[in-house]
This record gives sequence, C-alpha cells and structure tokens, in this order.
Amino acid sequence: MNRVGFLLKVKESMIEEYKKKHEEVWPEMLKALSETGWHNYSIFMKKDGTLFGYFETPDSFEAALEKMGQTEVNERWQTMMSPFFEFPEGAHADEQMIQLEEVFHLD
Repeated sequence: MNRVGFLLKVKESMIEEYKKKHEEVWPEMLKALSETGWHNYSIFMKKDGTLFGYFETPDSFEAALEKMGQTEVNERWQTMMSPFFEFPEGAHADEQMIQLEEVFHLD
C-alpha cells in the first residue's frame, strides 16, 4: 500500500464553503474513490486555506489519479470544485496537486 500526501491551496474567501461541500460529498463520488483504490482518504486545512490531503492506494499516485480521472463523477466534482482553489481558471484540483515525498513512517 502506498501512502500519498499532497498540497493544494483553497482561496481564503471560500474556505467555509469548501468545508461545507465536504460535509456533503456525493455518494457516487465516495463510491468512485473507494472503487479506484483511494483508501483512508483525509483532508486537513490550515486557517489560511493551505490544504494537506492524504490517502493510501495500492497504485502509484499517478495511477490513482488516472483511475479517478476516468470516472464521470470525478469530472463533475472537479468542475464544481475548481473555483475554490488558487490556480489558473478552468484547471482542476486533481491536475494541480503537489505530491509530497514521504520521509518517515512509523509501522
């Protein structure tokens, strides 16, 4: 199982709305994440909107993104969530994730 950590930046003006959207993640999105190998997925955020995401996958980070990218629900979710992030207009968060290198893990 590969552990993946990544960073994104939510616009400060949209932090509360971003959190609300994640209280109501679509059931079909949750199912797609699970079916494409995204396990133990968590999102953490600093007060300034810096977001740290973590998940475990049997695949590489790139393969996990590719599998999710092939689902119809991911396209809809990414399009809806795109305005929340600090990156070029029209870009999707799954294209802008900055993968972090794991430097320690306590088994």
